[in-house]
Amino acid sequence: MRRVITGHDENGKSIVVLDGPPARSIGEDVGGLFELWNTDGNPINTKDNLDRADGEIVLSPPENGSKFRYFQINPTPQGVPMDIMQNMAAEAFEKIGAAHHRVDTTKHPAMHKTDTIDYIILLKGDVTLILDQEEVDIKPFDVVVQRGTNHAWVNNGNDPALLIAVLIDSELD
Repeated sequence: MRRVITGHDENGKSIVVLDGPPARSIGEDVGGLFELWNTDGNPINTKDNLDRADGEIVLSPPENGSKFRYFQINPTPQGVPMDIMQNMAAEAFEKIGAAHHRVDTTKHPAMHKTDTIDYIILLKGDVTLILDQEEVDIKPFDVVVQRGTNHAWVNNGNDPALLIAVLIDSELD
């Protein structure tokens, strides 16, 4: 994957300031989460060449911030006991500072809830969005607007599923 990040030179002319792969990723053994760009709610100096995705990967954006990322989900391994799946999910969420987002995992080990509005597009694969009361099959180019609900993603296929997401810190009612 290639990111092209634009900005301005000292004369205010538009330029490319970063051109290359994502600076950070995590969890490639289960698919992977790749940071593309982040904001923290502060003004952005378009003349700097700071890579705002080159920092510790955490699930949620900071207050008034956003996260732009893509993530892959590998097919669910067959025959793995539920307690091991719960432990694997707990470790994965701990690594991204999100253990506290796992509020009710009785329906699926990867269930989590954040105080964000998320715009998610499935680019490749066959995925099910699991919610507390429903499950929805998602096909490539379907869009999900996730409004702070408890959810998980399950790959139903044999190949990794690829999704792109924008998470925006929000006050939810």
